Amino acid sequence: MPLIASEESPAFPHRYRLPAAWLVCAAAACLGLPAMAQEVALVAAPDDGVRVERRYSKVREIVPMEVIDQQAAREYEQLKQEAIAKHALAGDDNPQVQRLREIGIRLLPETVLWNPRAGRWAWEINLIGSKQVNAFCMPGGKMAIYTGLLDQLKLTDDEVAMVMGHEIAHALEEHARQRAAQSEISNLGANVVSQLTGFGNLGNTDIGNNARLVTLRFSRLEETEADLIGMDIAARAGYDPRAAITLWQKMGTVLQAGDEFTSTHPSGRSRIAVLEAHMAEVMPLYAKAMSMPMEKLAPYKPNMANLGGAPVDAGDEDRQRPLKK
Repeated sequence: MPLIASEESPAFPHRYRLPAAWLVCAAAACLGLPAMAQEVALVAAPDDGVRVERRYSKVREIVPMEVIDQQAAREYEQLKQEAIAKHALAGDDNPQVQRLREIGIRLLPETVLWNPRAGRWAWEINLIGSKQVNAFCMPGGKMAIYTGLLDQLKLTDDEVAMVMGHEIAHALEEHARQRAAQSEISNLGANVVSQLTGFGNLGNTDIGNNARLVTLRFSRLEETEADLIGMDIAARAGYDPRAAITLWQKMGTVLQAGDEFTSTHPSGRSRIAVLEAHMAEVMPLYAKAMSMPMEKLAPYKPNMANLGGAPVDAGDEDRQRPLKK
């Protein structure tokens, strides 16, 4: 998920007049009342591959997708300009940039299975020089990876594909849009209640003033969706899904508790157990991509020398709320 704060970048600076029906729904969500905005529909997934229960909440429709995409493009451009000013944006001829983009070229055709809109996104993949262990994919396909992630974890191509697949999945599932909408509902709550009781000026509301894409944190449920869908995408592209296990083992054993990536991507045995439980669903995708029967696949050889097991991770009590870690 995006983690780079930018105080200068305005979030959703446009002004919208929301339909009264949506404001009623928003208030109902705040008050715990049944309403359209609380409806959660199951969304279809590909017929093969990982079995994940995708959910679509109408709450996210409070913030138009076009607004999210535009904001992501602005924030991403500002991030690149800041990196250029610090001589930290890797050039097109950088071997690591070429590596990342080659992996991306294989991943991106598989994204439309999960979100047809992805076929129209203006995808970008860039590398930023920093000791920070981080990566993100903003809505609309704006992705950045930090050299600290590659260097500190000594990631293989398979593991890089799992990271990129995970971040891409957040964008495909519109998790940022969901979080931005819920932030708006929280901030609009008191005003909407007053509207419902006959006070105020219905519909004059600034969307996104309190929700920056770069600071949104996803829930445990959203992180699980990103893990599984990202692993599915990578397997279809010919990357070994068993690398998802070693990736998160590395996250939990190499990184320190205060590292930026682990603060919003907690690692642990519970997370790895979920990946392992779905491994049988994605291994056939990998075998198909490699054009060989399952029994002919080579044993996986992780580069996990001198690393211990993953730490215990009790998780969060409410899987719908943004992660506290």
